[in-house]
Amino acid sequence: MPAAGERSAARREATGRRLARFAALRGGAGGGRWGPARAYRRQLAEKLRGRELPLGARYHVFVDPPGPKIGNGGSTLHVLRCLEDLYGDKWTSFIVLLIHSGGYSQRLPNASALGKIFTALPFGDPVYQMLDLKLAMYIDFPSHMKPGILVTCSDDLELYSTGLTETITFDKPGFTALAHPSDLTVGTSHGVFVLDPSSFSGKGGLEYTSCRHFLHKPDVETMRQCGAVCIRGNSSQLSSSGDHSDSEMDSECVYTDSIFYMDHSVAKQLLTFYKQMGTLSCEIDAYGDFLQALGPGATQDYTKNTSNVTKEESQLVEVRQKLYSLLKGTALNVIVLNNSKFYHIGTTQEYLFHFASDSKLKFELDFLPVAFSSFSEKAESLDPSASVIQSILQPGCSVGPGSVIEYSRIGPEVSVGKNSIISGSHINLKVDVPSNSFLSSLSIKLNDQVKYVSMVFSVKDDLKRSVKLLSEIHSLQFFGVSLLECLELWGVKVSDQLFSGESTHLGLWTARIFPVCSTLSESVRMSLKMLNSVQHMSAFKLNGFKLLSVEEMLTCKDVEDMLKFRKQIYDEICLQRQKEKSDL
Repeated sequence: MPAAGERSAARREATGRRLARFAALRGGAGGGRWGPARAYRRQLAEKLRGRELPLGARYHVFVDPPGPKIGNGGSTLHVLRCLEDLYGDKWTSFIVLLIHSGGYSQRLPNASALGKIFTALPFGDPVYQMLDLKLAMYIDFPSHMKPGILVTCSDDLELYSTGLTETITFDKPGFTALAHPSDLTVGTSHGVFVLDPSSFSGKGGLEYTSCRHFLHKPDVETMRQCGAVCIRGNSSQLSSSGDHSDSEMDSECVYTDSIFYMDHSVAKQLLTFYKQMGTLSCEIDAYGDFLQALGPGATQDYTKNTSNVTKEESQLVEVRQKLYSLLKGTALNVIVLNNSKFYHIGTTQEYLFHFASDSKLKFELDFLPVAFSSFSEKAESLDPSASVIQSILQPGCSVGPGSVIEYSRIGPEVSVGKNSIISGSHINLKVDVPSNSFLSSLSIKLNDQVKYVSMVFSVKDDLKRSVKLLSEIHSLQFFGVSLLECLELWGVKVSDQLFSGESTHLGLWTARIFPVCSTLSESVRMSLKMLNSVQHMSAFKLNGFKLLSVEEMLTCKDVEDMLKFRKQIYDEICLQRQKEKSDL
């Protein structure tokens, strides 16, 4: 079996081929026959106007129905209904790519305002976003696919290489899923396939097999008991941000999930089920709740197991049992991609690791240190491991190792420390941004006026964590300091008015601590002063400012204004490039 470096090089070459094909389609009439909120629709329209997407496909944005959260499984069912409402019976002849792109993105808040699927990547001209890359990676699929639905998420990537004569074909009835050889620890946070060991060899680029039993986020003991663990000579081991090595020994692996396809007969069954249910009041997982019902070894046990569920509703067990009865006996076909790697970019740590350190993803996608940006190489000190995406850096500024700057203007007297993320900001004062800083600016609409707020945290802060009582907020950490101490430094009173939203979710996400300002650069200045006061334990009073939580910033965000700021940066970079060309 080829060594790890060779396998990575093969993935890089295969990925480059797909990107080249997609680049030729950008703005063209192709696109296979993919048919994939206002912020999303607005950005899609912009991308189509800028000829960044294939023009031959139909693009749709569907929002979950109002009411309780229904999970990505509920969303999948809802999308089927929307397609039928729009196209009648014709939808059953479509090839559909369904990308789940919702969620608050609390673990990667620079994607919260405009959506994870529009996360910018450090390459391309204009820069690629996750949506472009997804379409490029799946570019070979439509021509080998019967009508049906391909389901994927917005914050992960699957890079793979197959033999030149091998094709990935989605033409079997039931479900078909891609499987990737992975480290056992990765299996504990993914779906794991129990495959028939006699039906595949683990060699070559691609093998078709079937799954006896699908395990959802199993522990290692369960994987072993169910026969999911395989031994592979020189097994390519996959990891998301924990262990990034490829072990060269005869090592254990499991085959984990990523995207799956369902043919139209299954999709129609699911749609009928959804209509019969009336309204859903629980979160269904498209992976856990659909796939666990499949294969000859499936049992009903999982329907009562709610250990992986964020919020258990009374309806969940009943819905799972009905889905099990509906799908039982349906085939789960598996396409094993022996030279493939699954990458997740859903947290600040994963984002920094993949974009701004020596990661395999960076090598395989050929990420650039400076992507579609303006900076004079004479003056700045830009660490080679930093990543700058569609930004303007003025001479004199410096960016430390492992930091990512996107859609921002950085002034001449700005020094950004290491492992920091700066997004959508304008910093034009003399300032040292500390290492491990997270700074993201939003335009908001208040009383029909455009205002600005910048959130600042440590990249290690946990924005999902919350407490139930005001007396417990001392346990919340802001940049390594108790939130209670920070509030004292900022002169913010502890009261019921301190947090937005539900009174039982008191955390950094709902804390009203960020001042509303009339300009973008002023909002950045204020938030950096807040951070400075915590770092030096010196008071900086926020009296007289209207303060918002991240949760509130997102509800009153002004998408138009944020995209206008990005467009201004884009136009300025284009102008500078033209000027440089004419100077030559």
